Amino acid sequence: MFTTAMGPRGVLLVVVAALGLSVFTMVVHWCLSWQKGFSWDGSSRQFNWHPVLMLTGLVLLYGLALLSYRFPCAHAMPKFRWKVLHAGLQAIAFLLTVVGLVAVFDFHNAKRIPNMYSLHSWFGLAAVLLFTLQGLVGLSVFFFPSSPTHLRSAAKPLHVFFGIFIYCIILATAGMGITEKLIFSLEEVANICGRADGRTDNAPSPKLPETTF
Repeated sequence: MFTTAMGPRGVLLVVVAALGLSVFTMVVHWCLSWQKGFSWDGSSRQFNWHPVLMLTGLVLLYGLALLSYRFPCAHAMPKFRWKVLHAGLQAIAFLLTVVGLVAVFDFHNAKRIPNMYSLHSWFGLAAVLLFTLQGLVGLSVFFFPSSPTHLRSAAKPLHVFFGIFIYCIILATAGMGITEKLIFSLEEVANICGRADGRTDNAPSPKLPETTF
């Protein structure tokens, strides 16, 4: 009866929300149990803020922002409220992204590790710049009432297309980042123990639920 009342779209959104929560839980658990937790002291614990904040902002909140107009009650309420929700989720995602980037650059500088040394770094920078540009264009065209109606109509399909395109880049970048961190952890254990077993083999991988989300 509950699923009938919600409809297939509502059930799908519940499943998506559950997947998003599982991704967040797995990454936080991974950082707490296998990566020594969180801090802001230039150590590897400061780096741990990077995956948590970037994933929460760009994968989870941005993903929910993309789906905000697909909520079952979206068409029954004033459209401006959903614009505020859509823009608000992305604004929070942007703030978390900025802190996540500061965390990783500050960590690299403290450890004298070169910045932008991997494909993940460059894909990530491109994704953040595109996400920011998409948000600024969206605000100027769709959010403010002074924007001409014909401009909104012409820009809407492009806005939707590039929103999904940027999200695909973000997912690919997140997958590369998780893989890169797991490889570095594996090498760390191999150097210490002489064999690659322990934390990395048992660490939960959030890549499957993240991609499904």
